[in-house]
Amino acid sequence: MSKTTTSIRDSKTARWLVLALVSFTMMCMYYLTDAMAPLQERLQSNLGWSATDYGFFTSGYGWFNVFLLMLVFGGMLLDKMGIRFTGVLAIIVMLSGAFLKYYAISGHFQGHGVLGLFQSKSTSAIMAGTGFAIFGVGCEIFGITANKAVVRWFRGKEMALAIGLNTSTGRIGTALAMFTPIPLVKMTGNLSAPIVLSMLLLCIGLLVFILFTVMDKKLDKAEAAANQSSDEEFKFSDIVAVAKNKAFWLITFLCVLFYSAVFPFIKYAVNLMQQKFQISDEFAGYIPAILPFAALFLTPYFGSLYDKKGRGATIMLIGSVMLLLVHLLFSVPSLNSFPIAIALVIFLGVAFALVPSSMWPSIAKIIPHKQLGTAYSITFWVQNWGLMGVPLLIGYVLDKYCVTGTVTKMIDGKSLEVTQYNYTIPMLIFACFGLLAILFAYMLKIEDRKKGYGLERPNIES
Repeated sequence: MSKTTTSIRDSKTARWLVLALVSFTMMCMYYLTDAMAPLQERLQSNLGWSATDYGFFTSGYGWFNVFLLMLVFGGMLLDKMGIRFTGVLAIIVMLSGAFLKYYAISGHFQGHGVLGLFQSKSTSAIMAGTGFAIFGVGCEIFGITANKAVVRWFRGKEMALAIGLNTSTGRIGTALAMFTPIPLVKMTGNLSAPIVLSMLLLCIGLLVFILFTVMDKKLDKAEAAANQSSDEEFKFSDIVAVAKNKAFWLITFLCVLFYSAVFPFIKYAVNLMQQKFQISDEFAGYIPAILPFAALFLTPYFGSLYDKKGRGATIMLIGSVMLLLVHLLFSVPSLNSFPIAIALVIFLGVAFALVPSSMWPSIAKIIPHKQLGTAYSITFWVQNWGLMGVPLLIGYVLDKYCVTGTVTKMIDGKSLEVTQYNYTIPMLIFACFGLLAILFAYMLKIEDRKKGYGLERPNIES
């Protein structure tokens, strides 16, 4: 390796600056992803949505990624056009979707209509879901782009720690989205105010990412000067090569099961705290915010542990067991006190740190770097089936089987009817995902033992 190359990629200052730039943009996009979650009751009461409507809107995130294969094409684009082009394009797509989402929720789409197979869907829910779907395309493509960028700069070094820090920084956005939207709506009197803030943050994130592209160009020049090939040319046969890898599919299915029990849970967590644990609107968002904050501090620790000690497959197995236990305990009706809610969310936060800290670096271990964009895109595509279908399923189950009555509440100075739900069945559904995740994590350990991928070995090269 040439001296020039070493001075860039092996420079701690350069590496960690790159990580900071990419991670900041991740934080901005995750804020918008979850900014409407604390407003479920307000969306239903002010816009006339049902729980199914809310689930429909939330499921919009994965529509285009799943049915139009946008994520798969995004991965191919990433491997063909590179990190810089794909990242900038993804942010622009996110901004477009955010604007449409704002337009729908700001009140321009009132009344109720029927569209296709969706019975009595609020027009605003349809438009908001469409905006969320466009945003979801950009968000997921940027996610795989960020992962590939981090792997590129940290391969053979603190890779799991770097991916963990990147992930945990994104969790700051999720945490802020848990407790800032309600005060923001109360202050402005506008349900769409959190989306306006989100778009502002994304614009800043775009500028920050452009700074990253400057750093990444320097790495390209260093590699060219050293007569090193940056990445081999992408071929469509790479998709076949990825698809034939059994360990890759085990990680992918573990991914969709795990995230299907976490991200959709976050969408309903504030309402769960309000209704099962009788926590006030002002504080209901603070408890789910513990989850991403726990992940924020623990993900880098577990990533560093994986870098130094290994045991990636084992870490995923432990996290899956914890996921199962948390949702089983959430499903018990009698466990409804404030301290229990806090304890369970903290426990879930630990699981939320364990699995991603080892899962994403593990994919980079079993898939060649030139195919990594394609591999991540397939994983994210399968994951989007869960992110699309599970919120819709939970919303349907709540409306169909879990309504316990209605109460009149004062919301933003207005007396509104609020539907009450029993969350036992939804929590049991999440627990089933945890049980299946345990199975796939165990199968991954066996496959790693057979094929010698090194998932149980440290990431840092001696």
